[in-house]
Amino acid sequence: MNAIAGRSFFLGIDIGTSGTKAVLIDAEGRLHARAVAEHALSAPRPLWSEQDPEDWWNAVKQAVRDVIQDAGIRNAQIAGIGLTGQMHGLVVLDARGGVLRPCILWNDQRASAECAALTAHIGAERFLAITGKPVLPGFTLPKLEWMRAQEPELFARIAHVLLPKDYIRYRLSGTFFSDVSDASGTSLLDVGARAWSRELLDALDIPSSWMPEVEESPVVTSFVSSAAASETGLAAGTPIVGGAGDQAAEAVGSGVLAGDAVSVTIGTSGVVFAGSSTYASDPGGRVHAYCHAAPGLWHIMGVMLSAGGSLRWYRDTLGLPEKELARDHGIDAYELITEHASRAAAGCEGLLFLPYLTGERTPHPDPWARGAFVGITVRHGREHFARAVMEGVSFGLRDALELVRGLGLPVREVRLSGGGSRSDVWRQMLADVFRADVLTVNITEGAAFGAALLAAVGAGAWASVREAVDAVVTVTGSTSPGDAAAVYDECYPRYRALYGALKDEFRAMHEALPRTREA
Repeated sequence: MNAIAGRSFFLGIDIGTSGTKAVLIDAEGRLHARAVAEHALSAPRPLWSEQDPEDWWNAVKQAVRDVIQDAGIRNAQIAGIGLTGQMHGLVVLDARGGVLRPCILWNDQRASAECAALTAHIGAERFLAITGKPVLPGFTLPKLEWMRAQEPELFARIAHVLLPKDYIRYRLSGTFFSDVSDASGTSLLDVGARAWSRELLDALDIPSSWMPEVEESPVVTSFVSSAAASETGLAAGTPIVGGAGDQAAEAVGSGVLAGDAVSVTIGTSGVVFAGSSTYASDPGGRVHAYCHAAPGLWHIMGVMLSAGGSLRWYRDTLGLPEKELARDHGIDAYELITEHASRAAAGCEGLLFLPYLTGERTPHPDPWARGAFVGITVRHGREHFARAVMEGVSFGLRDALELVRGLGLPVREVRLSGGGSRSDVWRQMLADVFRADVLTVNITEGAAFGAALLAAVGAGAWASVREAVDAVVTVTGSTSPGDAAAVYDECYPRYRALYGALKDEFRAMHEALPRTREA
């Protein structure tokens, strides 16, 4: 008899920006299969970022079938499904469930005017009190207001407003649900009460019927339909839990609930995440409060928009030789780039990089911010530029970490996940820049694994998210600050000064863009 024939498995699905990941774990938290299916990103205008939700669904169908096949299990052995994914995206459906327009993504910056109008209408302090954060272009509400102003005919046809992962729930089950962690990023949730804000919905004339029901992350919300079963290879009736926004799910997979461990994730964006047993917002709105994926907990989060995205930009522009060499030899271009960066001394002989390639959120909520290399001399070679990109991202993450420290939350250790966690060079750099121990854990599948754990809790494999984390997540390595920490302590104030010096120029550059294009 097959050794896994009698086991139950749990499926985690992560709708990422560049692709969809699916993982299968068992009731002991062991990974049995993973699969990734890519999907395209569209930028139809400067500062715009969109995706077709149908591409997500096609990727889900492929990834789910692949993990079931690779694990060699029957679909009926999947006892629960957890969903996670990119936050803040606006998916709008008509009354028949049809998608009205491409999803406007988390890194889209078109709605800055709507943010100003919303803040003037509701009040900055009131938004902070209710939602735990200011209104920024990346969030869902200003995108909806942009549609109201710019696409009134489509806006008039809206019947449902969903987040990316919750669109997949709709396709899997035909139901409209979200979870409190993901809904926290819409600018419409009362984060302290863990419910939609009636005050905001009424003040902004947004029908409550448009919004999905919200549940806690490990709670079963719906079940796979017969139609979805035939498309995905799943068994009809498989339970689907609330799931979580990608950062809360990532924190579950890293074992960061509430305590003195902070999670740092380097994906396309960069995230500093600290759990808390109470709800409290930063009075300045520089870091943001959300509901955690564990019931009864909240978290503080700082986000930089181009973390791993900055290194990807380097790979695709200045790093073309490494990219070509990696292709020819079947290796990872990032490994070559980080090895190349290690040849430059810490501090890059005065070369600094601002990683604001798609604007910024923390600590500078500025859609017009731009990337920059500052301090170039004839001594600087490509190894300096590669290292400067990594150091600039590390300094940007320290910005958010310092804000967490300033709120009085303890930071004894930093648990690192995402692509950056695989690089010895970047781990040491972060330990030096943060002046904190940087730990890795045994879970390397990120948010998808966290979503699978939430599904296991919902199915009863563990009694709580805390019990699941304690049973599954263990520390596998630790990197302590070294001699370069003193160098970075000198570089960091210069890095911080650059944004203030260039802020007005960034805005002027943006305002000149239409004239430049017309010329």
